[in-house]
Amino acid sequence: MNIPMTADMSTLNTTAMRLFFPESALFVALACCWDVFAIHPRASASSQTAATSSPSSAPISDPVSHVNLFVGTTNGGHTFPGATLPHGMVKVGMDTDSPGNHAGYDANPIYNATGFSQLHDDGTGGAVPLSLFKLWSFASCGDGNTFEECPTSIASRKVLRKVLPDGSPDDAAEPGYFSTNLSTGVRVELTATRRAALHRYTFPRHSTRPRLVVDITNDGQRSSTDPIMELDSSSARVIGRIVILIYNIVTNVSSGGASFAASFGPGRYRAYVCVDFKGDGFQLNSPTEYGAWLGDFPVKQSVDITQLYFGFIDELGALFTFTPNSEGPTAILARVGVSFISTTQACSNAEDEIGDFDFDRVRSDARAEWNELLGRVQVETGGVDSEIVDLFYSSLYRTHISPADYTGENPLWNSTEPYYDSFYCNWDTYRTLYSLMSLHDPARFAQIVRGMINIQQHEGWLPECRGATAKQFIQGGSNGDPILGEFFVKFHDHVDALNVSATALYQALIADAEFQSPNWDLQGRQANIWISLGYIPQDVWEKSGTNTKQVSRTLEYAFDDFAVSQVAKILGNTADGAKYAQRAGNFANVWNPNTTVPGSNIVGMMQPRLANGTFNFTDPRHCSVHDPEQATCFLNAANKDGFYESSPIVYSQVSYISYDTAKLVELQGGPEKFISRLNFIFDEDYFDSTDEPSQQIPFMYHYANRPGLSTQRSREVIAEFFNTSTNGLPGNDALSRFWCDGKLRCILLGRSLPLPATRQFLLSSPYFPQISFTNPVLGTTTTIKVNGFNGNPANGTGGHVFVESVKIDGTPWKSNCFLDWDVFTNGSVVELQVSDNVNVTCGAGSNALPPSLSTGGYE
Repeated sequence: MNIPMTADMSTLNTTAMRLFFPESALFVALACCWDVFAIHPRASASSQTAATSSPSSAPISDPVSHVNLFVGTTNGGHTFPGATLPHGMVKVGMDTDSPGNHAGYDANPIYNATGFSQLHDDGTGGAVPLSLFKLWSFASCGDGNTFEECPTSIASRKVLRKVLPDGSPDDAAEPGYFSTNLSTGVRVELTATRRAALHRYTFPRHSTRPRLVVDITNDGQRSSTDPIMELDSSSARVIGRIVILIYNIVTNVSSGGASFAASFGPGRYRAYVCVDFKGDGFQLNSPTEYGAWLGDFPVKQSVDITQLYFGFIDELGALFTFTPNSEGPTAILARVGVSFISTTQACSNAEDEIGDFDFDRVRSDARAEWNELLGRVQVETGGVDSEIVDLFYSSLYRTHISPADYTGENPLWNSTEPYYDSFYCNWDTYRTLYSLMSLHDPARFAQIVRGMINIQQHEGWLPECRGATAKQFIQGGSNGDPILGEFFVKFHDHVDALNVSATALYQALIADAEFQSPNWDLQGRQANIWISLGYIPQDVWEKSGTNTKQVSRTLEYAFDDFAVSQVAKILGNTADGAKYAQRAGNFANVWNPNTTVPGSNIVGMMQPRLANGTFNFTDPRHCSVHDPEQATCFLNAANKDGFYESSPIVYSQVSYISYDTAKLVELQGGPEKFISRLNFIFDEDYFDSTDEPSQQIPFMYHYANRPGLSTQRSREVIAEFFNTSTNGLPGNDALSRFWCDGKLRCILLGRSLPLPATRQFLLSSPYFPQISFTNPVLGTTTTIKVNGFNGNPANGTGGHVFVESVKIDGTPWKSNCFLDWDVFTNGSVVELQVSDNVNVTCGAGSNALPPSLSTGGYE
């Protein structure tokens, strides 16, 4: 694999690779997530990271050259290294037969390639999503190299990749491009536009009968039903659901279709494809052989699947033999259009976006689009290990894979509004992803918000977990609310310019907050009892959804209502602002001050509560590594213990309550006990780097006036659990997007942590001496400078990294613990003075601590 490899990669820490079902420590994103801003553990644990980059303040003109697409592509990272545009619908890439092929690909060379499909998701858990419409190549087939000998089924056709001297597969990738060399001698290259892909298959010179397969039924779950396919060797007309066109001047047509299963819910969806073939640098004539195949049985000149005795779960596709190029290597281009509307639209997408079949142009255009987007965030590299620069842009890149822009491809209703999909899931992304987007890509953020509002207008509630147009299972609350809240708090002065209706946005929030969903497992909330009791009781069964996750949903609903309150206040609706702010305080309704952690002096815990107001009991160790029952707390109707994916110990400290951490500190007995509980979580291994509820806990020391401890804990987490290798993520990339966004901003803004639906960012020290954000909507560039920057501690402990004072545009700022959104609207210069004193505080003033709802911080 053409990625940086070092001799000590075999020793990289993989102890955090705890995989969960159904989400493998998800987002999904979506999940979303810190990422791979790890310090590679090749420097001495007691030393600062080697400064291998020369001092420079020149703009990075080609940030794409710093993107490594292969981080997290083994051991459950589920990252997608194929070709796509920013938030592109088409994500064309290799599929392998590995057990963790959720994004299609696995970097471990022991796994075979099985096809090159057009649609993938990145970083998901659950079942394998998408991975459909695979193409495949044969340099030859069997001893006789006959059409009938071609092993067309997915199990029979698969082959290994070539392997490089270092043992990695011979794969390479950059944003917008992927390539591999198969052991058969075929070279495969992929590039993409938003709704189309372009493949290039270069066959070895000995290939006298180059063949290409189109597989229309094998998605990632092998879930297809109702296949339809027709071949027409002479007509250029397309009839059917899925279409394969054979192209110079179109001479052969196959058409068909199938239905596929959603990957994290009960739904199904249909998709359509249109594939055209053309010679690269030579005239590709009509195929010399053609036919449909069923399993491992190609039937020459068959034109209809009714001739194949197909059944319920059969594999089905088309096979073509072409005449090789007589004057040089045979390279055949395959242009693939995809649609969720129709075959006609799939063909139009391909023709409109790649009308010229120019592979190099499409690749170059993709690179330019990625460079423009990534270049809005600039880092100064002086005194920084060059690997950190690569990690930075690699992580920034992955925050722009999902959600995907399906605009024009919504089969559910007619609308001119944007349509985004692959919300997999809001639970993974709402804390950090959109706050990051607000800094450098607000126009895209506005499109996503418009699309979410449009879904609410047609389906009744904001989308939560969504994939391939199908509703999927909610993990938390109505987490679209803080996403809309984040947008409106930051951009309410720009909604007209961004074509977002403030009225429609607020109506969408009220629908989530006030109207009970017919199935709160898929959308909306268990609203009625939330409104009447102020918590979700453990002993109430309603027909509208599963009676689980009562405590964690209570915390989520409270956060959701906080977001609604902030929008209401900006709109001047003081009554609603007060109403939802009061409901935001309902998290305290599930706080039992008398619950203790066995074997400790920790007292007070979030606990399940019955409808009559009495508390039930869930062992605080439940769903942790110390759980005597070894429970997992995943989606399961039998789980009545009240918590999702984490322990009561973690949920009693979580950042869901970041909007009122002052109240949480009070409930826990004051700052010193709050710090003691945080230390207990880390020292006793309750912190779980692979799961969302834990992710923001390293920053909670800020609220106890000990930001230096936040800086050290978060750096230690990164150093221990994240690295540059293919297994460098402690869970899948939906989780990683959470760390990516959180830690991305942690590095950018002094490793700051956003507080969604507020104007604040918790502040720590960055990994760079200077970072700048250009915001196209605001027309500003904001720069964060670090005075006293002296590199980064390799193991995250100690170092010259603790913020002891802050200036904004030359004026001392009131806090060392947070910044306000004003620094971005004004295009300010923020100067951080750092030292080696871990005991730094937020400052001396009464407003130095981060704001909290109960202390009037958001009035």
